[in-house]
Amino acid sequence: MRTLYILGILSVACAAVWAASPAGYFVYFGTYTGGKSTSKGIYVARLDARTGELGEPELAAEATNPSFLALHPNGRYLYAVGEMGGQKGGAVSAFSIDAAGGRLTLLNQASSRGSGPCHLTVDKTGRYLLAVNYGSGSTAAFAIEQDGRLGESTAFVQHSGSSVNPKRQQGPHAHSVNLSPDNRFAVVADLGLDQVLVYRFDAGKGTLEANQPPYAKVAPGTGPRHFAFHPNGRFAYVINELASTVTAFNWDARRGVLSEIQTLSTLPKDFSGENYCAEVVVHPNGRFLYGSNRGHDSIAVFSVDRQGKLALIEHVSTQGKFPRNFAIEPGGTYMLVANQNSNNVVVFRIDPKTGRLTATGRQVSVGAPVCVRFLAAR
Repeated sequence: MRTLYILGILSVACAAVWAASPAGYFVYFGTYTGGKSTSKGIYVARLDARTGELGEPELAAEATNPSFLALHPNGRYLYAVGEMGGQKGGAVSAFSIDAAGGRLTLLNQASSRGSGPCHLTVDKTGRYLLAVNYGSGSTAAFAIEQDGRLGESTAFVQHSGSSVNPKRQQGPHAHSVNLSPDNRFAVVADLGLDQVLVYRFDAGKGTLEANQPPYAKVAPGTGPRHFAFHPNGRFAYVINELASTVTAFNWDARRGVLSEIQTLSTLPKDFSGENYCAEVVVHPNGRFLYGSNRGHDSIAVFSVDRQGKLALIEHVSTQGKFPRNFAIEPGGTYMLVANQNSNNVVVFRIDPKTGRLTATGRQVSVGAPVCVRFLAAR
């Protein structure tokens, strides 16, 4: 009963935040740098949530391959991975945020304790940062100091094993890390293992311990990539990169256990080209789910029923190539989609009754955009 009570409070709180969302946001874009990309690091623009008008992006901070970003709960700090491989491995960086203009100042940088870091999140207390390394297949946690800097690593887990795809699943490839609504569990989607791993997270010490059972399996060769909890805390979803599917789960919040409900394709039945899924997001009202298709270059739109099951509504062109991450502004009215290979971010309007997307005609240029994050402008 206590868990249900807590989840009820969280659900009401989320609804209240959604209803009271501010009119203006800073929007941060994580990117790839180097090669043919014109990007120099992390960019910031302003979004008017009343009109959907998106300002021209400006360089917020120079950085190397800051592909994915995470914001501190207090809105004063931003964290980024430095997606690098090789012997030196990757990095995670801490930045302070200028409240007036959104510019970033580097505070410090730490090793990600692996190669190819690709995703990160800050826990609900703001005391710990969790990150995953795709290249080396590992999960790490770091203390966050009171001034926003990254402190010592408090946890490290090396994944092991493989799956059936000889090119992509020869070893572990941790691809995302998310914390449960009650902050008690860390969920890691590992593309190389076809597993969604669950760790017990100690928010007082920043430690990770394998849950029992330690993971949920998806079909061999599926390649789970990104993960999202439903706002009500009862369901969860993983998008599968290699199979172009999305899997719905029941979430036992007390035990930290995922139980599969269904798996659906993210593609039209008549599509026959190559495709790799990337991002999955649940609308703040909990009625719709969205997933990105790289290859078909679309957003797949699904309805979510009261049992957490999905039903396809439509596929919408992203007005660009190779859509990676996308995000819904907290008010639930607009979606911003980052098209990596066409160097543009496109604004869509969301119908709150049907979930359908309509391109607003507004877009901005960003070199190799990968990640979108919103921060309420103060």
